Amino acid sequence: MVDPKIESLLTVAKYGNFTRAAEVLSLTQPAVSHHIKQLETELGVLIFSRKKGDLKLTAAGEIVVKYAMRINAICDRMKEVLADRENNIERLRIGITHTAESNVIAEVLAKYGNDNPDIIITIITDSIKNLYSMLENYEIDFAIVEGVSGNSDINSLLLDTDYLVCAVANENPISKQSMVTIEELKKQRLILRLPMSGTVNLFISSLESINRSIDEFNVILEVDNIDTIKTLIRKNLGVSILPKSTCMDEVRKQKMTILPIENLSMIRETNIIYLKDFGHTDILKDITKLYNKITKIQK
Repeated sequence: MVDPKIESLLTVAKYGNFTRAAEVLSLTQPAVSHHIKQLETELGVLIFSRKKGDLKLTAAGEIVVKYAMRINAICDRMKEVLADRENNIERLRIGITHTAESNVIAEVLAKYGNDNPDIIITIITDSIKNLYSMLENYEIDFAIVEGVSGNSDINSLLLDTDYLVCAVANENPISKQSMVTIEELKKQRLILRLPMSGTVNLFISSLESINRSIDEFNVILEVDNIDTIKTLIRKNLGVSILPKSTCMDEVRKQKMTILPIENLSMIRETNIIYLKDFGHTDILKDITKLYNKITKIQK
């Protein structure tokens, strides 16, 4: 149902090559080139620039591709929703960050799915940046992320308030303390999330607020997966800065110790974000209610 010109555009943008796009689409190269020229004429912009043999999107082309992706995703979702309607089921695609995946949220979504067997839930884990892009392109229905967006087209619903702590092995001498100082933390081997993560960005910005720098610390490893980080901590191979909520299961089982860091107040919000035209806010309220119920039991 999508305009063939749109399909050609997205395929050329993906492969950066007219010949390869033509092969994928089972078209001739002149046909693909004609589709792109038609779009450029209709929109009055240059979509691709050719410099030294390289095919690159222009600034206008990036905008065109962005909205073309939305058109494509909306058509796919329309077909999916119509098919689901025939089978009396509803499908939810929910994006969550790696941090959110490591705490009670996955349990909440599983419980919600069990309580509502007519709803099929797909969880997509990715970075905050990619989740916002997927949300804007209608590839997911809503996302659960840290912080909020400045995008006026996106609404947010507060799910929880969390804060960062220093997570250490029970065998680490500082685990016997009531808190850890910056100077003591500088002597530890730090295992952190990747630089683009919300956790690390909050840690860095909190340090900068008291005129300190991440460069003062002994960062020995950067890991994307939080479960891997917690495993390394339990083996006393380093300490980390993590959201309290992601550590509580290990703390309850006495497998790990968490400590506040002196002079650092690293509070953050976990929000459900969704586009203003999302038509099932009742689902969001039900998930929030279930989240509060489960977290209350676990505290």
